[in-house]
Amino acid sequence: MITNDDVYLLNEGTHNRLYLKLGAHPLPEGKPEGTHFAVWAPNADRVSVIGDFNRWRPDVDPLKPRDTSGIWEGFAPGVVPGNVYKFHIRSRFHGYAVDKADPFAFAAELPPRTGSVVAGLDYGWGDAGWMSGRREKNSLSAPISIYEVHPGSWMRVPEEHDRHLTYRELAPRLVEYVSRMGFTHVEFLPVMEHPFYGSWGYQTAGYFAPTRRYGAPQDLMYLIDQLHQAGIGVFLDWVPSHFPADEHGLGYFDGTHLFEHADQRQGYHPDWKSLIFNYSRNEVRAFLTSSATFWLDKYHADGLRVDAVASMLYLDYSRQPGEWIPNEYGGNENLAAISFLRRLNEDIYRSYPDVQMVAEESTAWPMVSRPNYVGGLGFGLKWDMGWMHDSLEYMAKDPVHRKYHHGSLTFRMIYAFSENFVLSLSHDEVVHGKGSLLGRMPGDDWQKLANLRLLYGYMYGQPAKKLLFMGGEFGQRAEWNHDSSLEWDLLQYEPHQGVQRWVQDLNRMYRAEPALHLLDADHAGFEWIDSNNHEQSVLTFLRQGGPAADPVVVVCNFTPVPRHNYRVGVPRAGFWKELLNGDAREYGGSGQGNFGGAQAAPAPYHGRPYSLNITAPPLSAAFFRLDGGEG
Repeated sequence: MITNDDVYLLNEGTHNRLYLKLGAHPLPEGKPEGTHFAVWAPNADRVSVIGDFNRWRPDVDPLKPRDTSGIWEGFAPGVVPGNVYKFHIRSRFHGYAVDKADPFAFAAELPPRTGSVVAGLDYGWGDAGWMSGRREKNSLSAPISIYEVHPGSWMRVPEEHDRHLTYRELAPRLVEYVSRMGFTHVEFLPVMEHPFYGSWGYQTAGYFAPTRRYGAPQDLMYLIDQLHQAGIGVFLDWVPSHFPADEHGLGYFDGTHLFEHADQRQGYHPDWKSLIFNYSRNEVRAFLTSSATFWLDKYHADGLRVDAVASMLYLDYSRQPGEWIPNEYGGNENLAAISFLRRLNEDIYRSYPDVQMVAEESTAWPMVSRPNYVGGLGFGLKWDMGWMHDSLEYMAKDPVHRKYHHGSLTFRMIYAFSENFVLSLSHDEVVHGKGSLLGRMPGDDWQKLANLRLLYGYMYGQPAKKLLFMGGEFGQRAEWNHDSSLEWDLLQYEPHQGVQRWVQDLNRMYRAEPALHLLDADHAGFEWIDSNNHEQSVLTFLRQGGPAADPVVVVCNFTPVPRHNYRVGVPRAGFWKELLNGDAREYGGSGQGNFGGAQAAPAPYHGRPYSLNITAPPLSAAFFRLDGGEG
């Protein structure tokens, strides 16, 4: 199975599909029962396969070294899918011996058990229609509105001891809900196997295995397949930045620091108490690139959201002076990680030009979502963490004080088109004592809900793709807890139904109005009408989608005071239809509005030849489009 070319590409760091060669590969039907095993352990003195098929005895199924490649391989007769196994590794150093899970296993035991499981990946996909047309759905000019989901806590079964849903149970419920809500994509927190459930998947141990907590590999495939058949894209969170130090995992794999750096100043993450990959080792780069490719190859993922990119880029990330080692030029940039990320994105986009690689990068590192050939990191999209921080900080303030912080709203447009951004209100904003998004809003209950609707309206009006963590779409009151279900019972109350309807209508409008998505990543798609009205805390701006798209005017009033006879400059004459108004009673608002729209008068204002005389509703966003377009 393993050729000399495979060995060469592994040692060179350019083998992007190692999962086809390493790991456990049972013989196909019609052949004698048995499984080929292979593992990379260059500093081992002896390696054998142990499992339930040989009573976990290390002397029954030894593997043989493949020349000097570092690969150990062999065939174990009688081993079939479903058998549990590990690699027993005896190191050449210190007499160290350990039982390791297979780094390339396609399945694992249900935690807290840690064995690997022999598994095939055969599945009859039914998503050919989606796959053939997804380039358009994932493009920078497409409406991309992402619903971020933690599978184990989206919905539970209270009558069965509050257990979480399986992948197959989740499928019909999630497909129906996401379709009804109008989101274009789902993004799953890491579904890769992880020993500690409380890490939400970000302490990944199985880089090729979906967690057994929710089912088998084919069950996850079924979930993704059903989403695709409903026209919903799927992004997977993926974590190449660090991994847990559990003994059965990648750490100290063959009695040496094989996957991680030996020096703790490079190989240990102080925030997460985890180990950091050695990106300068060719075989580690091939391992990670193969993992990324695997989820696109075998699970039809439409993109990967790469976690904690900033922690990869900076050698001094979360470290004090003396706790890190400068690069060869004396700087704090991790040159090996930069090289890895650039090559990773180049390889992925070469094989899959119709997906998106998305960076969670929290600093001002330049050109994260720009191509390698101009000096970028090569991602397709980047989370706008600055917008998230500034917006939530602003929205938490009492409206009477907001006029002193107006710049928090307008600052984004200085850099808004320096990257291809996603505006994210993610799981990170509703954990660790931060409370829910609703709980962070000021005022009484009515004002909290109105502020939350305003935050969402402002987000959907801004140029960029959108992401909202589950529960936010109906105004969850409690901080997210991975051990319990979302507060679905809140939807018996009209105010929470109103928030949900608002998000549903925002998604519908975002998809229907070309001006709100075609130029999300182009400065030509946005113009300020008036960014300076800090006294009244009102923002007005224009979204455009090119000559064939009717422009949309967005009016955001960040105070509870309705602004009657509020004049807004517009570029064209005619009747401007009020597409959405967050203060409408159907959303839980006070009902201040514009009776369907306003006629543009030939009265120049804001440097434009016409103007609208409108009511800017309290604590609300309102959207207007020149009548005659679709929506």
